[in-house]
Amino acid sequence: MRRFAGATIVAATSLMLCVAAAMPASATFPGRNGLILFGAETRRSGYELFTVQADGTDLTRLTHLDGDAVHPDWSPDGTQIVFELDHPNGPVFCSIELMNADGSEMVDLTTDQNPAGWSGCEGQPSFTPDATRILFGHFDDTTQVESIQSMNLTGGNRLEVSDGIGKGVDDPNVSPDGATVSFILFNGVDLGQAIMTSAMDGTNADRIVPFRLDVAVKHDWAPDGTHIVFGDNADRFTKPANIATVTPNGGDLTYLTHYRKPTHRAYVGGYSPNGRWIVFRLEIGDRSGLFRMHPDGSHIKTIIPMSAFRPRFIDWGPATE
Repeated sequence: MRRFAGATIVAATSLMLCVAAAMPASATFPGRNGLILFGAETRRSGYELFTVQADGTDLTRLTHLDGDAVHPDWSPDGTQIVFELDHPNGPVFCSIELMNADGSEMVDLTTDQNPAGWSGCEGQPSFTPDATRILFGHFDDTTQVESIQSMNLTGGNRLEVSDGIGKGVDDPNVSPDGATVSFILFNGVDLGQAIMTSAMDGTNADRIVPFRLDVAVKHDWAPDGTHIVFGDNADRFTKPANIATVTPNGGDLTYLTHYRKPTHRAYVGGYSPNGRWIVFRLEIGDRSGLFRMHPDGSHIKTIIPMSAFRPRFIDWGPATE
């Protein structure tokens, strides 16, 4: 669901409503497969970040935070993680945090970069392929405008990529060659969410997936740059949610899953660094599981079995050894 456009509503009501409605952001770059990163709700705190091996072993909790750790993204070399931290108490509603892959040395990239007393939201971060910059969504609580921006790894040297064309923008991801940014565009109508691409300076914008598909706020580039994977029916709960791929010019739309019941909902995480797998969450009623499949939708394998545990905000990282 739409992330930053709901920020003012959530600020006036509750943070948990925002997290329950949110979907993740990330980008996958070529490499050997490493750990799968995701967020999950814990009993005593909010959403925390976890890693797990592709075979479901070595489930490890990385964070123990006051607030909700959501929308994580691996650095291209697998040594760092950037994510959004939703704060239970202001003044900053949500910030971008950078930490080592083991959860150590966390740095706030938001608070000192905005005016004192600012209570907006920055989130949905993702690395550029050269790991020198981070793209993110910025919600300005004064102007009520959301935009896509980029910054360096200290939070400075901020540049605007998109100024909120249409009715809102979200979930920026950079192509593996670093030339194109893709993002979710909203048309201001319920169930109206599309995928746009543009040059890194925001020019040459092109809508490659139509609004009518109600695209989930989570998509990812294949490591070879030939396809983008996404999910449909993000907020249309009278229909099932399925996963599809499309080429960067909007061609060859192909569905990978074919669930038919509204209670069956597949939410994409992204590609594995070697490009041979796609990780996703399957929900059936109130139970969820983490799975992987080949890019053609075949050979579905279980990572975390169906249960009340709910992996979300999924990103597959590269091996570091």
